[in-house]
Amino acid sequence: MAEQPKAKYRADYKAPEYTITDIALDFDLQDTATRVVAVSKVKRLAEQDAALQLDGDALTLIRVEVNGESWSDYEETATGLSLTKLPAEFELTIETEINPEANTLLEGLYKSGGGFCTQCEAEGFRRITYYLDRPDVLARFTTKVTADKASYPYLLSNGNRIAEGELENGRHWVQWQDPFPKPSYLFALVAGDFDVLRDKFTTCTGRDVELEIFVDKGNLDRADYAMTSLKNSMKWDEERFGLEYDLDIYMIVAVDFFNMGAMENKGLNIFNSKFVLANSKTATDTDYQGIEAVIGHEYFHNWTGNRVTCRDWFQLSLKEGLTVFRDQEFSSDLGSRAVNRINNVRVVRGPQFAEDRGPMSHPIRPDKVIEMNNFYTLTVYEKGSEVIRMMHTLLGEQNFQAGMKLYFERHDGTAATCDDFVQAMEDASGIDLTRFRRWYSQAGTPVVSVTTDYDAEQKRYHVTVKQRTAPTAEQEEKQALHIPLDIELYDEQGNVIELQRNGEAVHHVLDVTEEEQVFVFDNVASKPVISLLREFSAPVVLEYDYSDEELVFLMVHARNEFARWDAGQMLLAKYIRDNVTNVQQGKAVEFPASVVDAFRGALLAEDLDPAFIAEMLTLPSENEIAGWYKQVDVDAINKVVGDIKAILAAEMEDELTAIYHSLAQPSYTIEHEAMAKRALRNRCLSYLACTEQGNALVEAQYQASDNMTDTMAAMAAANSSELACREAQMKDFSDKWTHDGLVMDKWFALQGANPAENALAVVRETMNHPAFDLKNPNRTRNLVANFCGNNPVRFHAKDGSGYAFLTEILTALNSSNPQVASRLIEPFLKYRQYDEARQTLMRAELEKLAALENLAKDLFEKVQKALGQ
Repeated sequence: MAEQPKAKYRADYKAPEYTITDIALDFDLQDTATRVVAVSKVKRLAEQDAALQLDGDALTLIRVEVNGESWSDYEETATGLSLTKLPAEFELTIETEINPEANTLLEGLYKSGGGFCTQCEAEGFRRITYYLDRPDVLARFTTKVTADKASYPYLLSNGNRIAEGELENGRHWVQWQDPFPKPSYLFALVAGDFDVLRDKFTTCTGRDVELEIFVDKGNLDRADYAMTSLKNSMKWDEERFGLEYDLDIYMIVAVDFFNMGAMENKGLNIFNSKFVLANSKTATDTDYQGIEAVIGHEYFHNWTGNRVTCRDWFQLSLKEGLTVFRDQEFSSDLGSRAVNRINNVRVVRGPQFAEDRGPMSHPIRPDKVIEMNNFYTLTVYEKGSEVIRMMHTLLGEQNFQAGMKLYFERHDGTAATCDDFVQAMEDASGIDLTRFRRWYSQAGTPVVSVTTDYDAEQKRYHVTVKQRTAPTAEQEEKQALHIPLDIELYDEQGNVIELQRNGEAVHHVLDVTEEEQVFVFDNVASKPVISLLREFSAPVVLEYDYSDEELVFLMVHARNEFARWDAGQMLLAKYIRDNVTNVQQGKAVEFPASVVDAFRGALLAEDLDPAFIAEMLTLPSENEIAGWYKQVDVDAINKVVGDIKAILAAEMEDELTAIYHSLAQPSYTIEHEAMAKRALRNRCLSYLACTEQGNALVEAQYQASDNMTDTMAAMAAANSSELACREAQMKDFSDKWTHDGLVMDKWFALQGANPAENALAVVRETMNHPAFDLKNPNRTRNLVANFCGNNPVRFHAKDGSGYAFLTEILTALNSSNPQVASRLIEPFLKYRQYDEARQTLMRAELEKLAALENLAKDLFEKVQKALGQ
């Protein structure tokens, strides 16, 4: 029996006993037998003689030399190479052979679509050569790449190109040098034949930086927006954070086979093609927005991740939480701040809160890990970003920028910790963040309960705030957190009441630091309406007993657009909860005319951005609603959401129809105003699809569409409402786009989300489509993950067929790509939240997975935690 994987603990961190200051890599690229020669300058840091333990995986060792002499004092181990009897400083030469073509894990060096590509984060470099594959070893990299010139005319790596030449037999070589020390996870190599989009950016100090985006042949007309986004990112980072790019060239390569969204390798970003390629024929507005955000994210990593990196992988949120915050601010500054905030919060309240409730719950800085790839989570990224945002809220922009400046002054060129970042913020601002640090170590979602009391005689308003965090998988005891609670008070006319206490102004962000606190405000002339947790000022669940009238009031009068949207969501939540109970008792779904009128008012508001109105009219997802319950009734939730949508559509059909037709545009552009109008028009269409005119409207839009946004909106409406035109549209789209996997991903996603009773049969049949490939992470995520994760009523079919299907897929991917499998297993991890029959079925599938021989670490960790919770 194979040895069970062992956990690693943050508390066991030890500084490396050796470091590598420089490494020269020489690659001779061959499909099945690539030779890698690594020449490293090694220095012992330990006081006494110690073995040098190098990481290695799936490598064939050819030779080992120390200072040019053959070295025999080494042992190949299960995890790498152990060398002994070494001098204090030496040059180490290691030659290995690897098989890129057989590397289906897509970690290390692999073949992708006819080219070579790498992915080394978190621990992929050990699949290239034996090395100290840990983020706190920073070396200067020089890389020489040799390959057949006809097949691979472009040979790319990190840094600046310093030399190149021709060889016999049609081969050529290029040498790259990165002057900035970096950990091995930031190494990159790409070899292939591409079309290249070139441009320049002049930095704030007048340096010209060459910009190059490499795409598959024939896709050059789909790279312009990525280039625009890159230049916007570079300009924004200079203006908002004072950070200038530091190399002579910045390259992006788009590849089809990639486990992640993108990778910030120094100077050579490798991107999933989904986040590079776009034109109006192939990409939706959402695709454009995703490209802007991810291009920005990877570029911003140049400073928050590359120039300052992580000491160890437990500190991952140091770079990821901070960089997500930065890319969110970038998108908000360039687009609609309210809409961006709403979309960020939906992710936190939905899948991130679900993660907090599950067996894999962990703090944004985990304490224990078996497989590091499992901690590239929404908690580390999205909740990590919310923790940075809370610091920004508490400190303000000026102090936050001073903290960033101090952080770079102290840690540029080093591997830092989350504590280092918080300390810089505290020292720069003078604000005590002692209790705030608990956000880094405490798992789970805090619940903030608020009660209010108005004393008319004293004209005094009391706000009592209590906080609690339920026990999580590996943390029973919880402590009070420092929670910034942003509030606003309104009088009957909708005017803001200034916050005062004892004759002094009070800031609108309340410092909640105890389990229970009372905040008192003076000179409140009449009973106010309170707006709570504005801008979602902390990643918490808010409990407050709002009346319908108060929520409708806030939907109209709140100064903050997010607060208006949030009031609408709370109003919807009240009636969704009530109606789930109704359905469970065999009663009909009811939705009062007064609540319909509130949403009609939002639809007709002339002072609001159409994109924001579209968000106001978007119902919570079934997955988010499921998170409100200890035991989830998927069937009742599905019926309630469908019936409420149909009621709103029927009651507002005239207004929806008028607005739908008024927002038609003569031609497609990607300016914000045009995108906003399309967002609202297509939201109207999604409702109108529920009415008698739905099929005709949807069919007409599909036929008339000159852009992918309107095409997909029509198809999504036909899909979700199971319209008669669905099948013809699906066939027409497939016939037109079968040759383009990236566009077909949208089609696969619709098949996965298909609400029809035979959805699973359709998914199985779709896996035989010529454009589908289970080995391609994008195809698998769009079809399989969309069915299992975002089609709850069909995945959770009472006969367990959805569960058996997921186990089949996970078993297949366990050996070929366990990293993708680990992400697909998420629906199983929540099995305890369902009824007893479904629990029994899901647990049986988990036990089948647990019994697999050679269960990958990625799956082992999650399966064991789910079964043992």
